[in-house]
Amino acid sequence: MNGRTQWLMVLSAVLMIVIQVGGCSSKRKPLVPLTLTDAGISREAIVWTEQGTKAYQEKQFGEAKKYFAEAMAAAPGSGQAHYNYALALNALGEAAAARHHFLEAANLAPGDKVIWDSPALAPYGDPDTRKQTKDRPYGTERPTFGGMSR
Repeated sequence: MNGRTQWLMVLSAVLMIVIQVGGCSSKRKPLVPLTLTDAGISREAIVWTEQGTKAYQEKQFGEAKKYFAEAMAAAPGSGQAHYNYALALNALGEAAAARHHFLEAANLAPGDKVIWDSPALAPYGDPDTRKQTKDRPYGTERPTFGGMSR
C-alpha cells in the first residue's frame, strides 16, 4: 500500500507538470501589425505601415490608426493594410469598423494564413460561412425509436 501511494503521488506530480507546461504553450500570440508583402505596393504605403507599426507597438493606437489609414488609402487592395487598420480600430474599441476591415482583409488575402488564423479574426467567424438551415420534413407522424412502428 505504501509503494502504491508513492506511485500515485509521483504520477499526480507528473500530470500536474504536464498540464502546466501545456497550459503555458497554448497562450495566444500577441496581435502585431503585418508588413505589406503584396506585389506592386508603393513605397509610400510601406513607410506609412512602418510608422503605424511603431505607433501601435508604443500603444499609441490613435496615431497608429491614422498611419494605417494612410497606408490603406495608398494600397486599397492590400489585405495586410486592412488588417493593420482593423487592429488599430479594435484597440480603440471601434468593434463594428474593425469587424468590417478584418473581414475585408480576409477577402483580399484568401491565402494568407497569418490573417486567416489570427486571433483577431476569430470572433468574427469565417466570412465564407453562411448560416445554413436544415430542411426538416414536417409531417403528422411522430418520430419513433429505430424506425419501428407503434
